[in-house]
Formats: sequence, structure tokens, C-alpha cells
Amino acid sequence: MHGEFIGAWSETWREIWLPLTDHEDVREDIFCDLYRELAKALKAPPSVGNLADLIENPVQSRMAFEAITANDFAGERVLVDFFESAYDALEEFRGDELSNRYFNLLTAFIEKFSLRYDLRRPCTLCPTLPGMFASLVRDLRGMTCLDAHLDTLMKEFEEAMRNLRHDCSDGQIKTCIQKQVNLLEAIGRTTPGVTEAELSGICNQVTTWPHGAIKASLKNLYGFASDYPGIRHGGNPAGALRAVDMRDMVAMSILLAGFTPYLSNALDADVVYRGG
Repeated sequence: MHGEFIGAWSETWREIWLPLTDHEDVREDIFCDLYRELAKALKAPPSVGNLADLIENPVQSRMAFEAITANDFAGERVLVDFFESAYDALEEFRGDELSNRYFNLLTAFIEKFSLRYDLRRPCTLCPTLPGMFASLVRDLRGMTCLDAHLDTLMKEFEEAMRNLRHDCSDGQIKTCIQKQVNLLEAIGRTTPGVTEAELSGICNQVTTWPHGAIKASLKNLYGFASDYPGIRHGGNPAGALRAVDMRDMVAMSILLAGFTPYLSNALDADVVYRGG
């Protein structure tokens, strides 16, 4: 579950708003209240005068609401705010019956389109762990594509991951770990004040750590990649306790990706969690 509302907005008319309002007991001016809330999420919200004119006319409110596209929104976070505030507007409009119908339709929509939220009562959209991790990887891609060197290293890492589909040997797993460490080093070097080239030295220079133990954790992972035979160097055969396998690929790729917000100011952790 990692999708966002903004990407699925075009489906909301058919999946939420029509089933919600296509009832004899729902007055036609419902879209006056809904559009008033939706306007707060737009990149170019209507003027106070234009908004007042729209929400006084049920037909125009409905037409304006239906005409909104994903490109009109200021971002995912404000759209989430709208879906939450719509619940309050509907409850005030017609009480629990309508707001509960909305809650159920919204829940079904999140499940159908695999969105990155859990819906909690009364109507709070909470980011999920899979959604947060997918957002981190998406933002990492977005950041690296702005720099030719980072973009190359990111693509090399992703190519190594794809090659595991046909070759999950220990050699290919080592290649994945090596490519990801290379990427982290290059990301760390972009941080202002960093002059070291290797990840261990970069860890000593960045100042984002909340505790020395966190910094030591990444340095220890780097130590594994440097000391284990065949990952970054010839390594120390005596230090290897067993051959690397898919457990190590899964664990290392998740752990190393999780450290990227410490290494770059270009990744906004709040945006990763809540959306932009």
C-alpha cells in the first residue's frame, strides 16, 4: 500500500462522490460545502468573491468540484487534509448516516487503489509503514535524478537489484550491497561541510545524528561491507561467519536506505512520512 490520493483523484468521482451523493435523501447543495473545503487544497484557490459566488450555487459548485484534476492540487498533504475535513463537513451537513457512508467509501477506495494510509475513526488518515518506505525510495529517486553522478549510481544499484531476479548468487548479492554503499557515499559527499570520500569519514563529518550509537550503526554496516570478502575489497576471510544470502540482501538494502535522511539535507523526513 504505497499509492497517494493525488494519483488516484480522477477515480474519486466514480468511486466516492457519486455513490455518496446519488441518493434521494442527499440535498443537491452538498457540493457547496464540499467545494468550500476542496478549494483550500488548490494551487490557485478562487478569490473570496468567486468562492462565495460558487458555493451559493449548487449546480456550479458540483460542476466546479467535478472539473478539478490532480494537476490543480497544491500537493498530497493538503489533499489528505481535504479528505479529513470533508468528513466533518458531511457530518454537519446530514449527521452520522452520511459521514459514515463517506467513511466506508473512503476505506474501500484506499484498499482498492492500494493507497499509503490507514483510515482511523473518526476520520484520520495515517501513513502506513509500507507507504513511508515507498515514499523514501521515490524521494531518493527524485533527488538522485537531479545529479548526473548520483543518477548513474542509483541506476547501477537498481540494475543490480533487478539482476537478482535471474541470479541470486552470493556474488550478485555482494554487488547489490557494494552499489548501495557507493550510492550512500556519493549522497553523503553532497552534504555541505563534508570533505571525506569514504562513508566512515562522512559519518564523522555529518552532524545530523541524534546519538552516537546511530552513527556507529552505519559505520558498522560500512565496516561489514569493507571487511567481508568480495563486497568492497578483498576483505578478511577470517571475519566471515557464513556465505551471504538473500537475508543479507533484504536487511542491508532496507537498513542502508533508512540511513539516507541522515546523509542528505535534500530528503525531507516530514515529507517522506506525510507526503508533499
